[in-house]
Amino acid sequence: MLSEPQVTTRHEDGRDIPLLVWRAVRPLRTVGTGPLGGGLGVRRWVLNATVPMSYDRDDPADHLAGMARRLGLDGPGVGLLTGVDVTEVIARVDTGVQVWATVGLGTPVPAAAPDVAAPAQRVGTVNIVVYVPARLGDAALVNAVATATEAKAQAIADLGLPGTGTPTDAVTVLCPPDGPVSAYGGPRSTWGAPLARAVHAAVSAVGTDTVVPWSDRLQG
Repeated sequence: MLSEPQVTTRHEDGRDIPLLVWRAVRPLRTVGTGPLGGGLGVRRWVLNATVPMSYDRDDPADHLAGMARRLGLDGPGVGLLTGVDVTEVIARVDTGVQVWATVGLGTPVPAAAPDVAAPAQRVGTVNIVVYVPARLGDAALVNAVATATEAKAQAIADLGLPGTGTPTDAVTVLCPPDGPVSAYGGPRSTWGAPLARAVHAAVSAVGTDTVVPWSDRLQG
């Protein structure tokens, strides 16, 4: 089981900066695309940390690991970064599947864009954390990431925005380490279908209003 996210802060660069922490009651099977703890494995916690839109560190995994140590998080975990205020996390549940999303869609881009976004563009970040209450096989976990991404892209299209996501989006899917194995995670599978609906609902909930980057809130 994965806890509801706890909102806390870290003191950095003279500011108290928000972050979210999820803790697992026991280690969970996990797949993810985040800078810390990505890939397939067993994880005990998830961090989603706000950073300024000017963030330019080249060691995000080490940066996140340092945050985890200061919070006393033991064992392997997942770390995510975003330029939006993580206290505005959106939660949705569908048929036991829990989804949390922090959504920054200031400048969505199409995945197959011919040109790389200019450095000055504010691309934001959509970070999605999913807990499925049944054990998924390796292929099903990977498929669940694809399903979450498809549902996110569908929500962005439904909002009328010209893109499929941002270049820094990340997805993390967690599930129990034991029990009967579900072999499929696609959008018409037992667990992929509610996962897709919950992700779509969470990303859609941001509406058409642009989320103000956290660093801009400090200046407002």
